Amino acid sequence: MLQRSRRPALIHPHHPAHPRHPARSPLPARLLGAALLTALLGACTGTEEAAVPLTLAVLSDGGTILRAVTPTDTGGVVSAPEGARVTVTGGVKLFTPAGGQRLLLTRQDGVESRAPDLSDPRPYPDPAFTPRCNLRSAQNAARDRLLILSDCGGVQNLALYQTGVLVWTAALPGALVTAPGPDTPPTRLAVQGDVGIVARARLGGGSEVLRAAPVTPGDATAQVSLPQAAPAIRDLANLGGTLIAATDTGVQSLTPAGLPDPATTRAALGATRFDRLWTGGPQNLLAAWRDPALAGTGSEPLRVWDGRAATAATVENVTDLRDLTVTPDGFLYTLTGSALRRHDTLLGLQNGNWRSVTLPVALQDARSVTWVVPTP
Repeated sequence: MLQRSRRPALIHPHHPAHPRHPARSPLPARLLGAALLTALLGACTGTEEAAVPLTLAVLSDGGTILRAVTPTDTGGVVSAPEGARVTVTGGVKLFTPAGGQRLLLTRQDGVESRAPDLSDPRPYPDPAFTPRCNLRSAQNAARDRLLILSDCGGVQNLALYQTGVLVWTAALPGALVTAPGPDTPPTRLAVQGDVGIVARARLGGGSEVLRAAPVTPGDATAQVSLPQAAPAIRDLANLGGTLIAATDTGVQSLTPAGLPDPATTRAALGATRFDRLWTGGPQNLLAAWRDPALAGTGSEPLRVWDGRAATAATVENVTDLRDLTVTPDGFLYTLTGSALRRHDTLLGLQNGNWRSVTLPVALQDARSVTWVVPTP
């Protein structure tokens, strides 16, 4: 059994943990975390396993090297032996699908799943549109859907997968935007159910939002809304089934139409700008970060919120944060271009002791990180 644990906490507007509702008495975190991890490992063998450390998959070298490392504590010394390494072409992003027993790799021209030891690549079916340049991808909260955006010279197409099956595709209307500048809003994606949301830069400033969804369940082609003007959207994420956006005035929920709702600004993070959002872990944590390259500072604090605290906690200041993942055993791993660091969210959120440590993994131009349950 994996031994660390967490108590889940969602912040959907109708959930008791939302600020409009009083918090319920917390259940024992270790009991719920243990149940979750037992389910993960039991799904592999049908039995409970002895202590098994999780494996981390790291995409590095500009998206050309994929490696598997296993963080291990021995007598207080943290190591990260490399169990496998493979060469890939045009790697973009890593995800963990539902069940946690394989990993997903999005590439410039496709999607594939792999075993924890990086073997057994299984390509997802290619959508009909060509060429394919998969620059963006997003996963839903249940981790059974993957939305990809192909952008080849301004021609943008979407494809939605569910558990490896192509659900629908959609062609987006052409984007009218001036030459991108250093503070031009990026293109971001989010997915909830069979609905995909795209935020992209708008001519004249700010962002525009497009919503793609099938008219009738089962349709192979999704209908795309007309672009809707919105304030600058820096990132999108799915927090326990609620789509959220990072804006210049805080982290806000999206309306059903896909627009940020200022009335839902998360007070715990403040009415301030963030450029990146991540969610994950049994406690359904939200991590937010301002890019210091855009802020004109050397580094910026990584903030983490559990959906209940009055103020989000600060893990540490980070420069060049490329990606992060929160594992089922309660660790948060941050990835910069050259370093992989581990932080203890259980102690960090309780008393500020994050037990932060840099893993001894030699990296260059790292791009993405995710976790996977190793094969027994």
